[in-house]
Amino acid sequence: MGRRILILGGTADARELAELLDRETDCEVITSLAGRTSQPAVQTGTVRVGGFGGADPLAGYLAENEINLLIDATHPYAAQISTNATAASEAAGVPSFRLERPGWAPLEADNWINVSTVEEAVAALPNGARALVTVGTGGAAPFLQRLDIQVVARMIERPAEPPMPPHKVMVARPPFALEDELLLMRTEHITHLVTKNAGGKKMAPKIAAARALKIPVVMIARPKLPEIETARNLNHALAIMGRLLA
Repeated sequence: MGRRILILGGTADARELAELLDRETDCEVITSLAGRTSQPAVQTGTVRVGGFGGADPLAGYLAENEINLLIDATHPYAAQISTNATAASEAAGVPSFRLERPGWAPLEADNWINVSTVEEAVAALPNGARALVTVGTGGAAPFLQRLDIQVVARMIERPAEPPMPPHKVMVARPPFALEDELLLMRTEHITHLVTKNAGGKKMAPKIAAARALKIPVVMIARPKLPEIETARNLNHALAIMGRLLA
């Protein structure tokens, strides 16, 4: 058996990386999921579900399980987890890097309203807006509290309590085709799209659909993360991994 690698996952990039390492290396891959989704996508290798409880417990896990490399492949907006991962790797003396896809950049035909937080995104919606909100199950609540707008909140899982009218929830898992995004926005008479700058091709069709329909996009910027070495794709990740484990 080769080296033991811990991937902090929960993203499509993390799943693809685990599959690649399982296929092309002799490394033992452990993927840790936070457990926010009750039915996560199928993972390759060993899967651990549940948070660590902070940087110190994660550092302890790295040492006790003789982890040779830590890869932070969490969502770009999981700032606290990334901060804990950087601190834990330093404390345990375990090399680490982050796998983070580049964010989207607006094209000339796009109409982006750039904001820094969910709260700013809520405030950016005008009275009477009908917004398609795609910020995750946990981030939709502030939008649903406004009764002067109508929200179509798309989530992977249905929330514990359904929203009150005029709002509604759509349960669906990406990827979504451009034709489907166009149909959704037309059928629901969407006036604004609210999203996070997750980047990647699988979620990009909603941006293209908003562009085609001239719908403003309220774009929530990525949070500031610790400055560590970052891979922008799987091949780059393999190169960094090979150097760190040499």
